[in-house]
Amino acid sequence: MKTIRIANGEIQASEISLGCMRLPGLSGKEAEVFVQTALDEGINFFDHADIYAGGKSEELFARAIHMSPAVREKILLQTKCGICQHDGSNIYYDFSKEHILESVDGSLKRLNTDYVDVLLLHRPDALADPQEVAEAFDILHNNGKVRYFGVSNEKPMQIELLNRYLNQKLVVNQLQLSITNATMISNGMNVNMQNDSAVDRDSSILDYCRLKDITIQAWSPFQYGMFAGAFLDNEKFPELNLKIDELAKIKGVPNTAIAIAWILRHPAKIQPIVGTTSAARLKDICKGSTFELTRQEWYEIYRAAGNVVP
Repeated sequence: MKTIRIANGEIQASEISLGCMRLPGLSGKEAEVFVQTALDEGINFFDHADIYAGGKSEELFARAIHMSPAVREKILLQTKCGICQHDGSNIYYDFSKEHILESVDGSLKRLNTDYVDVLLLHRPDALADPQEVAEAFDILHNNGKVRYFGVSNEKPMQIELLNRYLNQKLVVNQLQLSITNATMISNGMNVNMQNDSAVDRDSSILDYCRLKDITIQAWSPFQYGMFAGAFLDNEKFPELNLKIDELAKIKGVPNTAIAIAWILRHPAKIQPIVGTTSAARLKDICKGSTFELTRQEWYEIYRAAGNVVP
């Protein structure tokens, strides 16, 4: 597994991260085998959130990996906070100082660790007070509970507002990105064009993160739409799957590896967060780290997904 540098090189992470949201769908033994498979494939970066299965994902992960000081030294843990649910369905966001501190303490207990490497604010909170967020981050950092901080699904000016008050540099922004959900790439290629691809829906977040040395983590790298389903082997995307399957045959890898290699080929050093719970599928995905698509192949896939190359 190749690695990428996060936080100006202070974090050396596997270029593919394992998202643990669906882990509770496995039995205890199955989870052990699955997590060990990830480690065997060279994955050392594990993504969590307090909201995932109400905290059960973090608990099961700690048991599955047999968390201990020796194990903890070999892995990188990221968790997220801020999404809340009332009565199990009504979602709201809470970036208050009190909630952030309580959330991190809960995650540390469930993960059976004294610290997390990265804490992300989970989606933007319209009622967030950046000064209050800064106070919480200072406490967590000074107490050694969180090494680095980041956000998810935030635009440049939202990050700039936080940066005005934070004493720590934001090092990660987790954003939706896949071959079929590539608006952050498309709008940069269709500058001054009168087409849908020219619409800048996120204020040039891709270029901004590159300028600020913020690592983009791609969530749902196999999904189209907002959790509408996977595009691989989907009859809705015949041209795309034809091209992916063609390249998969040439390179002798599964189609999932091609889809991941497409993201990894971008010079922004984007880190995909993969959410499978199948050990076999995870092995297939990790093959995407063993080769690099050519420029021509990358653009062929991009066009086959219906993206515009002006």
